[in-house]
Amino acid sequence: MGRGAATMYAASLADADCIVFEGSNMAENHPCAFTWAMKAKLKGATLIHVDPRFTRTSAVSNVYAPIRAGSDIAFLGGLINYVINSDRWNNDPFFKEFVVNYTNAPTIINAEFKDTEDLDGVFSGLMEYKGDPLNGFLAVYDNATWQYARGEASEGGRAAATAQSGEQPVQSGGQGEQGQQPPKGPPFDPLVRSLLKPPAQGDETLQDPRTVFQILKRHYSRYTPEMVERVTGCPQETFLKVAETILENSGADRTTSFCYAVAWTQHSMGPQMISCCATLQLLLGNMGRPGGGIQALRGHATIQGCTDIPTLYHSVCGYMAAPSALKKHDTLADYLATETLPTGYWANTPKFFVSYLKSMFGDAATPENDFGYDWHPKISGDHSHMPMMVAMADGKVKGMFCMGQNPATSLNGSLQRKALGKLEWLVVKDNFEHETASFWYNAPEIRSGEVRPEDIQTEIFLFPSAQVAEIEGSFTNTQRWVQWHEKAADPPADARSDAWFTHQLAKRLKAMYADSTEPRDEGFKNLLWEFDYDEGEYPENTKIQGEPDIHKVLKEINGYQTDNPSEHLKSFADMKDDGSTTGSTWIYTGIFPSPDKNRAASRQSDPENPTGSQLEWAFAWPANRRLLYNRASARPDGQPWSERKKWIWWDGTQWTGFDVPDFPPKKPPDAQADPNGIGLDAHSGSEPFIMKSDGRAWLFAPTGLVDGPIPTYYEPYEAPVHNPLYKQQYNPVLKYWDRPDNKIAQVGDPQFPYIITTYRLTEHHLSGVMTRWNPWLAELQPELFIEMGPELAEEKGIRNLDWVRVTSPRGAIKAKALVTRRLRPFVIDGKTFHHVGMPWHWGYQGVVTGDVVNDLTHMVGDPNVTIHEGKAFMCNVEKA
Repeated sequence: MGRGAATMYAASLADADCIVFEGSNMAENHPCAFTWAMKAKLKGATLIHVDPRFTRTSAVSNVYAPIRAGSDIAFLGGLINYVINSDRWNNDPFFKEFVVNYTNAPTIINAEFKDTEDLDGVFSGLMEYKGDPLNGFLAVYDNATWQYARGEASEGGRAAATAQSGEQPVQSGGQGEQGQQPPKGPPFDPLVRSLLKPPAQGDETLQDPRTVFQILKRHYSRYTPEMVERVTGCPQETFLKVAETILENSGADRTTSFCYAVAWTQHSMGPQMISCCATLQLLLGNMGRPGGGIQALRGHATIQGCTDIPTLYHSVCGYMAAPSALKKHDTLADYLATETLPTGYWANTPKFFVSYLKSMFGDAATPENDFGYDWHPKISGDHSHMPMMVAMADGKVKGMFCMGQNPATSLNGSLQRKALGKLEWLVVKDNFEHETASFWYNAPEIRSGEVRPEDIQTEIFLFPSAQVAEIEGSFTNTQRWVQWHEKAADPPADARSDAWFTHQLAKRLKAMYADSTEPRDEGFKNLLWEFDYDEGEYPENTKIQGEPDIHKVLKEINGYQTDNPSEHLKSFADMKDDGSTTGSTWIYTGIFPSPDKNRAASRQSDPENPTGSQLEWAFAWPANRRLLYNRASARPDGQPWSERKKWIWWDGTQWTGFDVPDFPPKKPPDAQADPNGIGLDAHSGSEPFIMKSDGRAWLFAPTGLVDGPIPTYYEPYEAPVHNPLYKQQYNPVLKYWDRPDNKIAQVGDPQFPYIITTYRLTEHHLSGVMTRWNPWLAELQPELFIEMGPELAEEKGIRNLDWVRVTSPRGAIKAKALVTRRLRPFVIDGKTFHHVGMPWHWGYQGVVTGDVVNDLTHMVGDPNVTIHEGKAFMCNVEKA
């Protein structure tokens, strides 16, 4: 759809007629946001929970559908197949009108494309991977055959949108605060225009066999209710009840929402699970509308913020691609030609990226030196967590800064602790001396005698960290809202904020490099770093000197005119590509529109409309929009689909309603696309998905997902059965690091016969660094446990509270047994399999301790973003 973030805000759930929780135990893991789901239920909405365990979310839902971990695409694909073959979908004109006008369903795909139906589970273009083994790929796809057919339309069809398909960033923002397109001008418009391609072919009757819709229909034809039960273990009657409920609660007058969390992301096909849900929601017309959409439930406080302004290796601020030594990124012009899409809002990439470079290097960045582009670091491969730790274990990494992370308890924990022991130096900055800081003297390998502390040469520095109430700043929550929080107290003793640490480190590094004459050091020398408080303005309510002025950081994020720094940018529509504007994070522009207005600190509610958009409460990127793609809340002619679900509509002169329009505010619904236009000129007035090259949401992704244009079911890399749907067992292009300390159980291995998933508890957070040191929380959840059904317990002679030994090919741990009917056996492909679950919050430090559950997990990753497959693997269980 163009952006990777949540399409809606939590309060909009109260406007839903049906809410599906899949890949999430929202009641326990996002309890504040779950308030709005309960409000929806009180108003008559149907709640559905799809999950391996019967949880507190299940307990308040109207329907509970059990499925085994990792089988979600089979379940969602079954829903897609059921929906598009139902009488309701085919006879209600709403669905056809939404899909034909707002998605790429009519677009015709290259004649050379081959689907999984043609190649028994893989797509055309699969080939051997010949790159760096550290990247972990088993194979890769060449997506040339996945592209749109271009040129003259085929007989019986007509040219569809004139827009282009091209590489889509994972996430992005939208238009300026008022929706206007940034003004055209030198120096990069000719470059953008040179990227235009011929028009894509299309057939709005959807009858051409090469249309996206017909390809999609064939692709999911084998995902029958019988097959869903065979793969997932969900009884057919339950699946059909879910399908009918969702279908009945979608349409012009009703909407359904989906909520997911890491139980969808942490798989070798995690992004494809989410893509499959997006496909279903688009087919049902549930996007951009109140009570409809996808709520991506992100983690504690500002996980959303740390991908917006990234701690990611592969993108820079605002989801622009990081310059890469592996792409045609040699010069700034090369980078922009590679990463800019000529149609859709990403045509403005030059304005956003040049403003970002100006933010990095200030006055030193000029047109003559490509705005300092050569000073910017370039990536040379996959530098995400798992390949970094593998390289570290092989002695290829010398040092590490560890802030807000605990690798000693992370995936394949024993491998990661071994990796930490190969470092020359390790800096840990956290609230407590957690497992990563103490691995050298207290890890399981040390206690067992396998490793001696004196053999670990890593020099470790522990910096005590201030906690959130001891600092001032912002956080960005799961619904893209940036909110400001004030400092409540000074941190104790020598504890320092992350901002203080980063600020002081940067200043000392700049001082170190100040006299260097090496060309490679020009970036450090020219790095703009001016965040000290002005003289006489240091706040009186802090004891710690050297804290940066956090409002100056926010100003740099927002952007300003380079010749007048006191003139803040009002929206990213103000950004230019000539060096006259600076701003690090275009999607946040408008959050600080003037020196006296921090919109993140705004706290004006609308008590008359408690579930409404609340536009004066905090700031939501992009441009303070609360429902993304909200142009889709109106029909192509601009009028609401129904009075009950009205949100944004055309009043005859402009787009208006209850939200900031995610569309040019003055562009009428009947505006025609300019066949030669760039940016939004290439879109018509009825194409709501402005971040996509063709203005339409994609049911078929010709680019952007490296493991296929359509979500396809594969088994997890460790699985109990052979794939019932295809000959291809697992995602053919997943990432796996084949090494002795990362062994994998084979399909149906009798040594590891049980399906296992990991999960979280309300009382603890992540690996427990923020919670296991708190006695009151430790008392509520004092011990590590393993949930198992009574059938497995009886088979193994295990009683409730017995000690249990759990093993996988990577390790062994002990836990207390929690025998409960919340987990039951599944019949998968005709065989019965037991399923167990374990929370992963324990470690060997803190008030309460326990074994590291991630010692059981493997390093297997999704090929798009290298997220790990920690939610579905195999184990054995024995009475200890």
